[in-house]
Amino acid sequence: MKKINLKTILTLLLFINLTINYGQDFSFKNYDWLEKPNKIEIPELYKDNKEVILDCTEKIEIVVTGNTAKQYHLKHEKIFINSDEAIERNNKIYISFGNNETILMNKVRVLLKNGTIITLKPEDIKEEIDKERGLKYNYFAVNGLEKGAIIEKIYLLEENPDLKGKTIKMQAQLPICSLSFQLIYPNNLVFKTKSYNDLSNPTLSNNEIEGKTVLTLNEKDVAALDDDEKYSNWDVQIKLFRYKLDANNNNGAKNLYNYKEFATNVHNRINVALDKKQQKSIDEFCATITKSNDEQEQIWNIENKIKKTITFERFINSNENLTDIIKSKQANEVDLLKLYKAVLKNFKIENNVVFTTSRYKIPFDKDFESYENLNDFLLYFPNIKKYLSPREAEFRVPLFPKYLGNNYGLFIKEKEFAGTTMAISDIDFIEIPGTDISHDYMDITVDFTKDIANPNITSKISFGGYSGFNMQPIKDFYPVEQYQAILKNIAENYSVKTEYKTLTASNDGVENIGKKPFVLDLTFEGKELIQMAGDKYLFSIGQIIGRQMEFYQENKRVLPVEIDYPHFYTRKIKIILPQGATIQNLEKFNMDFKTKINNKTEAAFISNYNKKENEIVVENTEYYNIINYPLSCFEDYKAVINAAADFNKIVVILSN
Repeated sequence: MKKINLKTILTLLLFINLTINYGQDFSFKNYDWLEKPNKIEIPELYKDNKEVILDCTEKIEIVVTGNTAKQYHLKHEKIFINSDEAIERNNKIYISFGNNETILMNKVRVLLKNGTIITLKPEDIKEEIDKERGLKYNYFAVNGLEKGAIIEKIYLLEENPDLKGKTIKMQAQLPICSLSFQLIYPNNLVFKTKSYNDLSNPTLSNNEIEGKTVLTLNEKDVAALDDDEKYSNWDVQIKLFRYKLDANNNNGAKNLYNYKEFATNVHNRINVALDKKQQKSIDEFCATITKSNDEQEQIWNIENKIKKTITFERFINSNENLTDIIKSKQANEVDLLKLYKAVLKNFKIENNVVFTTSRYKIPFDKDFESYENLNDFLLYFPNIKKYLSPREAEFRVPLFPKYLGNNYGLFIKEKEFAGTTMAISDIDFIEIPGTDISHDYMDITVDFTKDIANPNITSKISFGGYSGFNMQPIKDFYPVEQYQAILKNIAENYSVKTEYKTLTASNDGVENIGKKPFVLDLTFEGKELIQMAGDKYLFSIGQIIGRQMEFYQENKRVLPVEIDYPHFYTRKIKIILPQGATIQNLEKFNMDFKTKINNKTEAAFISNYNKKENEIVVENTEYYNIINYPLSCFEDYKAVINAAADFNKIVVILSN
């Protein structure tokens, strides 16, 4: 049986729309670099740059012969090397091609300032092994690089055509002097396109190549956009060009690769009629799932049972039926959706399948139908407004991969008409669980009453939602002694590095993911936080909330802020002094930093204190209600982030 996944099935179902009685060679089959290249003049604008893409030419041509379509993909780059960093970065040119691609040409050469040409040969290709990730890489080992040199690269591939949706990046972390992209295809085909982030619109020509349409995009002096700014989403801010096949005038097919057909095909594929044997298997499987009257808890129990029983394997053969899935304890994407749908139906729980993509790669554009938007999937439960991630074994409802949220998705719903269940699709927004779930609490007591030079500190830290999820599964995968060492490392991140008198965790393990917060309880001596200054004690109290990130932005901020998920922190610190002791610098606890958007506070760090007799209670809240913050409010946002780091530096002065 052929190995096949859900996207492949859906592509095959629609590929018939491309049938054309037409065939020819591709137009740039003889493309090559000049054997004796002309001297390349570096534009004045770029002479002082460390590294520049002088020219980038990319061509994609779709050739159809009978019922077969192929795509030819050419890329030709010339890169100016003008620094030691650029030399080091380019002494290895990695070769990255997919399994479905045939390399027709792959060449690299170096043009030195004195006119010498160093052409790399096949034997210059080396292999590198990443032992940690278990991956192998091939690369050209580039020798002889020097400042002022130009690296020229060219490759030509034969591929399966990108018809259902493709995005081309038209900007990079290096400046691009000249950029040209062409999409070449038979005249009878019609492509839908869209340009993003101030990219120009393409031009179309029907007379450059006989029988072909040439779509062309030319850009000059494309500024570099660094991907080094914290809390940003570079991949969606750069200039992008998207396209997909929309019509075939030869057979009258229109609106190809549309969401309605996709939804229908998915629905028919995963909602299967069960025979008696399959129904019995599902009934027996469901009988082992703990019952609950609370829908979210019931969904959690279903998810937990399936994920502990069935292993997701992306590329395994499809099982014949649900009985085989349960028996083999393995499932690919299609199998997994079939099983979830059958079990949820058994429990009479309404659900939608939601297809989407990572917002950190190519976000779902609700105004541009493209199967490129449909790379991943979730299950949505309208009654509780929560999502489940079927593939990721470690997640539990209501938590799912953060990169799939704060994004649009294609919701495939089921409606019954005249006794027949049909698919209805809608585009809607996927909300990430908010601060009501991802809420961390810190309750700390610093007791100086027994020894002002060595206070006893107790801390209880509760990690909710995604914060807890990062730590809860660890217990199930490590032996007790090693787990205790890991807990110590975690505690050091959220308190101080010391020897703990007690250190315990609760609500740990997969069984608590999505249900309860992960909790750390610890006690330790604070003598390492005390310094003497004459007869006074300097206590670095801010350090007891743990290390805080300090946000520096040396250059002017370019990208808007995008964080992973909304989150909230509540901290309470109680200081108990000996009778007669005094304390100074309490005013430093008063802090108020806010980020307002449309007159609404969306991020804040607010701190204050209250002193009553020999007790001081410090309370602060820090929160980020939304994920996206415009560039215009960056300075206010940075101030909120840095407020926690400033709190971490607070020192109070005590004396008897």
